[in-house]
Amino acid sequence: MLKLFKRGGFLLGGLLLMVAFSDFRKQPALKAFHINGFAQGTTYHITYYASDSCLTRFETDSIFGALDSSLSIYKPYSLISRFNREKRGLVPDLHLKKVVIKAQEVSKASAGIFDITVMPLVKLWGFGPDGRPKTMPSPQQVQEVLQYVGYRKLYFLGDSLLKKDSRLTIDVNGIAQGYTVDVIAGFLENRGVQHYLVEVGGEIRVKGRKQPSGEMMKIGIESPPGEEDPETPVLIKTVFVKEGAITTSGKYRNFYRNGNKKVSHLMDPRTGYTLNNEMISVTVFAKDAITADAYDNVFMGLHLDEAFAFLKKHPELECYFIYTKKDGTVADTASAGFDAMRTRQ
Repeated sequence: MLKLFKRGGFLLGGLLLMVAFSDFRKQPALKAFHINGFAQGTTYHITYYASDSCLTRFETDSIFGALDSSLSIYKPYSLISRFNREKRGLVPDLHLKKVVIKAQEVSKASAGIFDITVMPLVKLWGFGPDGRPKTMPSPQQVQEVLQYVGYRKLYFLGDSLLKKDSRLTIDVNGIAQGYTVDVIAGFLENRGVQHYLVEVGGEIRVKGRKQPSGEMMKIGIESPPGEEDPETPVLIKTVFVKEGAITTSGKYRNFYRNGNKKVSHLMDPRTGYTLNNEMISVTVFAKDAITADAYDNVFMGLHLDEAFAFLKKHPELECYFIYTKKDGTVADTASAGFDAMRTRQ
């Protein structure tokens, strides 16, 4: 009986091996597909590996169009523009609802450093659709605007998104591109794609490996441009990512000069003025791009010691910082988890 059992086991194992080998032989080879273009005021690059095309340019354009119709403050017909014109509020679509819920979550976690109700300040300082102001805002103007800024003045009631002050307006540009990356990544995963890199305006989400080589996805981090050559960024770090998202926020990305003063687009909703600390740029790694995109703004609003204290409370995040030291020189540092990503695995 023992001999028969062994023989049966061998035959069964052989059959399973033959089936597995047969299934392996049937697996089609994965090919690289690339879609590049311009959307949301910036460039995008999508690379995915599949046996056949799973995402077309037409479908990509449709995704961007749907997101713009919901979240773009530059489109007067968008849902967010309608909300900003409303005195009370409206029923948001799924995109706006998801983005606002995440924004409110991060606002609470950061004690208001990140705040999408900052829109009136963004406009006051000349970074909204109306363009640059002829004169700098006065302290009185800043204090007036601060009366209707604050994430606690924005809330959900049933299916409706409402405002406590009719003058309140929102701007989700600090989180929308990360959300866009996640939407495209989700589209690919729903089509069965397990290896991809999606990048929109420098915000990146990765899953899987390059095919057919099996190499890990490699992401380069650039230094802020120098004053002498602002058009030529320098690659200073390379990280290897198995799965997750990397986004960057920096004072150098959108600013103008008022005399000798550099005015950044990054607002501090607690003071009404542009951020004024040692941070130059922050790169964040998180499980998804909407989370990384929101928190890179938070870290830009913190001093370096505050940033590391915040990371201790949020082990799901990893960061790389470029900052100005007290002597005026530029330095960089990173969390241990981020440093570990510099090694191939």
